[in-house]
Amino acid sequence: MTHALTPPTLDDVRAAAKRLKGIINRTPLVRLNFEARPIYLKLENLQPIGSFKLRGAGNAMLKAGPDALSEGVYTASAGNMAQGVAWAARRFGVPCTVIVPEHAPRTKLEAIERLGGRVVKIPFPEWWQVLVEHGYPGQKGFFVHPVSDPDVMAGNGTVGLEILEDLPEVETILVPYGGGGLVSGIASAARALKPSIRIFGCEVETAAPLRASLAADAPQTIDYVASFVDGIGGRSVLAEMWPLVRQLVNGSLVVSVNEVAAAVRLLAERNRVIAEGAGAAPLAVALAHADTAKPVACVVSGGNLDSEVLARILRNETL
Repeated sequence: MTHALTPPTLDDVRAAAKRLKGIINRTPLVRLNFEARPIYLKLENLQPIGSFKLRGAGNAMLKAGPDALSEGVYTASAGNMAQGVAWAARRFGVPCTVIVPEHAPRTKLEAIERLGGRVVKIPFPEWWQVLVEHGYPGQKGFFVHPVSDPDVMAGNGTVGLEILEDLPEVETILVPYGGGGLVSGIASAARALKPSIRIFGCEVETAAPLRASLAADAPQTIDYVASFVDGIGGRSVLAEMWPLVRQLVNGSLVVSVNEVAAAVRLLAERNRVIAEGAGAAPLAVALAHADTAKPVACVVSGGNLDSEVLARILRNETL
């Protein structure tokens, strides 16, 4: 099934921002402490669910309205979108089901269940098909796609609005790249406000389909190696997202799992910020790649990191 997608307009993103008032936090944009380079952190880990996903989930569900939600909602997510949909579903008083891949971290599954969501585990290839086909056979309710939904992207784009409002001089925004919904939303808003801005997707070398696809100028399937950086990376770029992402991003910047772990540790030590692997990847990229003279904003997309993994990172142990 192919879904034609167009990027959200600036008006779409501004409308999402109005809808989301009282639902999301306007997260702070703070400078990385004890650093001469102008590196800023957009702290989406401070959302009620610990990640940016509440923006897209909330906007999609609010725009759909009560009638569309009458049989409940469901999504396919490794954790953070699941929490976003479950949190919003509880707030709106509707049931929620979450289709998760078998490797989803226990920390995130427990959070879904605390929010009242029902968890259905399936093998990764089947889970990926739910994303491709925009639905799970036999499951009732309104499906909130975690990536390729214009209303989800518009909600995500509110991150870009806030960054430009707080730091108009920003030259580069570094965004974790999972399915492309976050970077597409942010880029749509940011480029409308400041056409000269540069937007990069940030990937980990164990799962970097965007880098491979940009190099080949076509969606590519890669070898995927699981790591603690579970919120980004996959076997391929979603075909329906490829035209948007190719149009909107300046490129993919890739770091190692160890570099991401070092960024998690640095965020904790310098700014007392807890970031999951995906959320720390932009900082890892900024430290390794970014222009040292111009302001760069790193989207710390989430902070839902297993406590034992965090402890090992802080002890500088091998992961």
